[in-house]
Amino acid sequence: MKILLAPSETKVSNFGEESSFCKENFSFEELFDKREYILNLYEQHINSLSLEELSEWFGLKSLKDVQKYSKSPRLGKTAKAIQRYTGVAYEALGYDTLDNKAQKYIEENVVIFSNLFGAILAKDNIPDYKYKQGAKLPDINIETYMKSEFSPFLDEYLVEVIVDLRAGYYEKFYTPKCQVVTYKFLKDGKVVSHWAKYYRGMVARAMAINNIKTLDELYNMPINGLKIKEITESKNIKTFVCDVD
Repeated sequence: MKILLAPSETKVSNFGEESSFCKENFSFEELFDKREYILNLYEQHINSLSLEELSEWFGLKSLKDVQKYSKSPRLGKTAKAIQRYTGVAYEALGYDTLDNKAQKYIEENVVIFSNLFGAILAKDNIPDYKYKQGAKLPDINIETYMKSEFSPFLDEYLVEVIVDLRAGYYEKFYTPKCQVVTYKFLKDGKVVSHWAKYYRGMVARAMAINNIKTLDELYNMPINGLKIKEITESKNIKTFVCDVD
């Protein structure tokens, strides 16, 4: 059972121990040329902007940070994507606090949709970089490119039940054709918005701890603070509507 996650490309760790950007760092080597194409455009764009323009494009206020990320990430040391990203969902997932078996589950089953690198596995080694959600590159629509270039491969790779924990924005990158499970979180009868990221991370963590492989196991999986209230269905999508304590 695969899990789809959004990236955290403005909240990242800055450490790196592995080799710099190269084909061997990615699970799907046949897609490397497509990743490099976007990285080349990214490099050209950030090199064309002033520090003030970069500050707005990155969404950074600190001039020191802007200068740091104005350099190409290509030569920087890399780290596993699951450890590179540090946003709310990744904090809730807590990869570093899992045992080896649960970490392996995350590394092999979590697919992350990066604006810069496309679809990657949690175990793939990526450099420290910044890419504000929705930021535009000249003469290309990232969402359209990722969907057209990566979807044929993903359609063949994602053939089992998948748990789609992406934020809505990243649905533009790929539309699954197989059976999909999504989650909706309610507190006092109202849909949770910002903290939904945290609860998605909790779901991924629980799946890893419980080594979830089937839909029945997923339905019966215990998650502290969350309880499935109902299941709605539309086409190939089941939505688990959960009450939050």
